[in-house]
Amino acid sequence: MALRPSVPERVRIPSIKVNAPIRRVTTERDGTLGVPPLTRVREVGWWEDGPTPGENGSSVLVGHVDSKSGPGAFYRLGALRPGRRIEVVRADGTAPAFRIDRIKRVDKDEFPTDSVYGQQGQPELRLVTCGGRFDRKRGHYLDNVIVYASLIPDPRNAVPGTHRKS
Repeated sequence: MALRPSVPERVRIPSIKVNAPIRRVTTERDGTLGVPPLTRVREVGWWEDGPTPGENGSSVLVGHVDSKSGPGAFYRLGALRPGRRIEVVRADGTAPAFRIDRIKRVDKDEFPTDSVYGQQGQPELRLVTCGGRFDRKRGHYLDNVIVYASLIPDPRNAVPGTHRKS
């Protein structure tokens, strides 16, 4: 059951101790996904050109793995396993929960755009960060870590005031 649109405010991943604020990001002029500034590596970006978490389609959250100042919000993303839970706190007071289906590490040059940004289907969540080896010459990681998750059907995910009384 899909939810109505509502801007995400926080992402919580209890198994890796993430409880991070979310800011809006968009696609940059060069076609790449914007990310929170390196001065705010503990924040996560929500790709505002896609659905909000809980709507039909793939909602995309992006975060830094680290910076010169230390670990980023998604530092331990690669340690996640299928079956773990992700919660997204939304402006409407709901906190839809998602179950991790799979985690992939891919070469940045082979990024699976369609499977990350595809907007068809049930409510899904994608978490994206950097991973693999750090190329000091180019100044970035060579891979991306992508978490694929699906909405857990749960009446508590409904918008407040829409529950039926028994």
